[in-house]
Amino acid sequence: MKKTRSTPEVHIGPLKMGGDNPIVIQSMTNTDTSDIDATVAQALELAHAGAQVIRMTVNDEAAAKAVPEIITRVRTQFELNPMAFVGDFHFNGNKLLKAVPDCAQALDKYRINPGNADDTNFKEMVEIAVQHQKAVRIGVNGGSLDQKVLDNLMELNAQSPTPLAAGNIFIKAMVKSALNSAQLAESYGLKKNQIVVSVKISEVNQVVAAYQSVAEQSDYCLHLGLTEAGSGLQGVVQSSVALGILLNQNIGDTIRVSLTPNKNVPRSEEVEVCKQILQSLDLQRFRPKVVSCPGCGRTTSTFFQDLALRVNNLIDQELSHWKKEFPGVENLNIAVMGCVVNGPGESKNSDIAISLPGKMEKAQAPVYIDGQLSVWLKGDAIENQFIEILKDYIKTRFA
Repeated sequence: MKKTRSTPEVHIGPLKMGGDNPIVIQSMTNTDTSDIDATVAQALELAHAGAQVIRMTVNDEAAAKAVPEIITRVRTQFELNPMAFVGDFHFNGNKLLKAVPDCAQALDKYRINPGNADDTNFKEMVEIAVQHQKAVRIGVNGGSLDQKVLDNLMELNAQSPTPLAAGNIFIKAMVKSALNSAQLAESYGLKKNQIVVSVKISEVNQVVAAYQSVAEQSDYCLHLGLTEAGSGLQGVVQSSVALGILLNQNIGDTIRVSLTPNKNVPRSEEVEVCKQILQSLDLQRFRPKVVSCPGCGRTTSTFFQDLALRVNNLIDQELSHWKKEFPGVENLNIAVMGCVVNGPGESKNSDIAISLPGKMEKAQAPVYIDGQLSVWLKGDAIENQFIEILKDYIKTRFA
């Protein structure tokens, strides 16, 4: 699926965002930025997972002074793909950027929240961005919306003969704050192709409505995300639903999934969810796709489950090597099916597939290659035989 909404191409350091460029994935460190070693380690984790933009909190002078070294060390240790670094500023960004000019120069983009920046702070941060030719994200959050904008719209709505629901006024206030601030930044010298806008809320329907409104009223480059998606399955599902709806409508140029940290889960889970969202919508491919059967009463054996797991584990283990040796391997489609109901059909629609026998079927498994029946596998070695056929197919097709 190709992007059709036209936005300016924004340069963020070595990265290009918007225009006809692919959707950019970003994430944010949650270490104390002044702890250089910890922040470098986590930034490298995010980069290796596939984050192209990494944001860091810059909340005090110690953090600001740490930023240049963090960026230098990460770029030195990670040379696979171009990366950009963003400073997350609230309340005192103008003071920090003036106090530590090396930080202002090292960052590729500044993040400003109009609800947490007074007029002087906002103006001076934009002027510093203009001076250093940096991009700016004007990020309006539902939890820190400019109260003056909201109060004004609420008052006007109360006087209307047909007042809207409070939730609708809240969304209008979000959008108005973002667009007014973007236009103000342009009046201070920032160019449209240096501006990224976001209108993040924690509720899915509201965030979808807010971004749809911004997209309808402007052509600014858009950063998509929920303010706080939550943790675990809730966070993954809410983010996937909201971003999936918007991306499917060709809205959005960069995405971030904001998950509550789990001490047993790496921070890079945010990046993996982003990749799955983009791959599910066929916007980008990051790894071979494995279609596998969910199982039912026809599949009393766990054989297909074991084989599907083994195929996915093989991909995880070999992917970095395969991408170097076999360019394009991420576009491979594999199917591991459990019975005759959907097995042959799904197999014919995949590049390489196996349809395992279900309950009361003969103990044999057809393997399909490029939509055609290739061989029947039988006996106890089916799993190993299919893995070898898969490896040979990759070598032959992508060498």
